[in-house]
Order: sequence, then C-alpha cells, then structure tokens
Amino acid sequence: MIAFLGTSLGRWLVGALVAVFAFVGVYVLGDHRGYQRAATAYKAEIAQIKADAATARANEIERQDSANNAAKAAEASRIAQMQVDADALQHQIEELQREAHQDPDAGKPALGASSVQRINKVREPSAGAAPCNARLGINQGLRPSR
Repeated sequence: MIAFLGTSLGRWLVGALVAVFAFVGVYVLGDHRGYQRAATAYKAEIAQIKADAATARANEIERQDSANNAAKAAEASRIAQMQVDADALQHQIEELQREAHQDPDAGKPALGASSVQRINKVREPSAGAAPCNARLGINQGLRPSR
C-alpha cells in the first residue's frame, strides 16, 4: 500500500481524497454555522411572536374587563332608577290609600269630589309616561253602553 502511494496515481488519489475531505469539512462547518444562525434567528422570531400574542391577550382581557365594567355600571344605574320609580309609585299608592281611608264619603254608593280627585291622580300620566288608558290599551273613543 505504501508503494502505491509513492506512484503518481497514488499521490493524485491521496490529493483528491484530501481535497474531497477538506471540501466536505468546510461544507459541514459552513452548514452547521448557517443552521445555528437560522435557528437563532427563528428562535428570536418565535419569542417575538409569543410576546406579541401575550400582549394582544392582555389587551383583549383589559378591553373585555372595561366593557364588562361599563355594562355593570349602566345596569346599576338602570336598577337604581327603577328602584327610585318603584319607591315613588309605592309612595303614591300609600298616599292614595291613606286618603281613601280618611274620606268621609268612603261608604256611600256614589263617588264624592275627593274620590274623583284620587281617581284622577291615578289616571293622570306621570312625567313622560303614557296615560293610564293608553298604557292599558283602552280605546278612549268608546263609551260604555247604558
């Protein structure tokens, strides 16, 4: 084998093998460094995407929380207004019942002036509300038959 390496063909073969191994080594080293650069770049890109997703998630949670809080505040306001309206109506009912108990004509078969006034208070529309007959769907154009 050593004698073969001493010939020109052997030297040429050894030189070719050394060149091939050198080329393969350079290629492997370059490929490895290129792969590492790409891996580092993509790791940074993936980390950026994860950070953007976390930021977007936090922003969406914040938006939903503020929307929910605004809806809760509006609902609390509506409930408070309904409570005020219910209290006012309850007060009016109690006032009319008190007046009815104090009416000296309460036991008579006909309505007195104070009774008519109490009925008119119920029939008069409150601020912004429809008249009682309109709320009940009663046609005011029809008269009861006699």
